[in-house]
Amino acid sequence: MGAAEPDLYRDTWVRYLGYANEVGESFRPLVPVPVVWASYGVATAYVTADAIDKGRRAATVSSLASVAIPGFTINRLCAASLALLGALTRWPLPLRRWTTTALGLAAIPLIITPIDRTVDFLMDSSLRKLYGPPGEPPAPH
Repeated sequence: MGAAEPDLYRDTWVRYLGYANEVGESFRPLVPVPVVWASYGVATAYVTADAIDKGRRAATVSSLASVAIPGFTINRLCAASLALLGALTRWPLPLRRWTTTALGLAAIPLIITPIDRTVDFLMDSSLRKLYGPPGEPPAPH
């Protein structure tokens, strides 16, 4: 891949498919659970396609930053929001659910960079020490 060529999975709108599960988690109060699980399927397909595209370099990159941690973060944020709105307001349930969904969706752009940086730090501090940076041969054991 040339230096001027954008990375389809990182530099284009396709990157947002990796956050489909956060959208699903945001809508959890409003949609059936199978819809939420389908959003995890979309995010997992993105991660898989990106990993295939990157080959060996992707072998050292954890899908934690793309699926598990963001999905869990939005899930807990939405669960806490729904519970707090129920305890602190007298809003009808549909309004609380829509508010929770809006909060979850609004949080997605805010969590991307901190989670990516944290996972990169964790990977740099652990697995990448063993396997080396992407594109370089593994470190001798």
